Amino acid sequence: MQSFPLNPPPFYWKQSRSSPDLRVHEWIHQMEGHDHFLSDQKWDVVMVGVPLSRTSISPSAASEFPEAFRRSWKSFSTYNIDYDLDIQSLSVADLGDVSIHVTNNQKSHQNIKIISKWMRSTFTGSFPVAIGGDHSITAMLVAGIKECEPSTKIGILQFDTHLDLRDLLDHGPTNGTPIRNLIQSGIVAGDHVYNIGVHGYFNAPSLIQYAKNQGVHYITLREARKCGIQRTVERALNELYDKVDFIYLTVDMDVLDIGVAQGAPASTPGGMGTHELFEAVYIAGQCPKVRAMDIVCLDPLRDANSQATVKAGTHVFLSCLSGIFQRKTNGNDPTKNSTE
Repeated sequence: MQSFPLNPPPFYWKQSRSSPDLRVHEWIHQMEGHDHFLSDQKWDVVMVGVPLSRTSISPSAASEFPEAFRRSWKSFSTYNIDYDLDIQSLSVADLGDVSIHVTNNQKSHQNIKIISKWMRSTFTGSFPVAIGGDHSITAMLVAGIKECEPSTKIGILQFDTHLDLRDLLDHGPTNGTPIRNLIQSGIVAGDHVYNIGVHGYFNAPSLIQYAKNQGVHYITLREARKCGIQRTVERALNELYDKVDFIYLTVDMDVLDIGVAQGAPASTPGGMGTHELFEAVYIAGQCPKVRAMDIVCLDPLRDANSQATVKAGTHVFLSCLSGIFQRKTNGNDPTKNSTE
């Protein structure tokens, strides 16, 4: 067990259930030892922190987000007034943090892949969530799933300002290359990638050409707003639903406008509003083929004193879980047969 690359959560909340109205820190079960989570208990959601940001192109302390994320739980209830639902009946386990090597990024990436594969094979009926960390972790998390399920066709639903298709020969496995990494390694086909939220002056023409050559579907935020965020996400899910067996949801917090996401190092003017992103991940969470998720590129040390971006990241997590709750409650797929 000493060589297993998973550490207990660095920040614990003492469990207290004195009231039926639970706060998130009273609801999520945190690891006290590996054996506890290797029991027969079935978890609806299992989450892991991935505190890696040395592979970020620009300076970032996204490695600090998993701890800040856990600290923010006390600010949230399990009840979502927007949809009049309480998600406390979902069982959620915090497995701790992936062990990150101090200097060896390759070793850190290998550890991420090991944990991703372990989560899929151990918690077979659970929805895994990874809290990053920079966007380089996505390639490793998806690679781990693919190793666990070699015959499974995996698609990507990505909310991002950037295409993340930079050349690995120039940049290596960084937060600018995860989607290209997955395409070039044959894990995900370009036609199975849908990126919603690209906008402005932040993607080079050569990357657009690569996306077109590989069949990557990118929907600008301008297009999405014309069509409507809800219809855009539903359409992407409908198309992916018919192409793949497994949809991986990746949320880069820099998709948000810089005015509301100072804690996302690469956030820019003209990005999504928080309400748009919350709605998008809520819809995604309802789709049965959306079977794993990560939230990446959020640096709490750059955030406002109110920790507005950290709280937005936690809201994204809970919004997706609200969709999963609806999925389990309704027993159907609301993304199919939607109005086109």
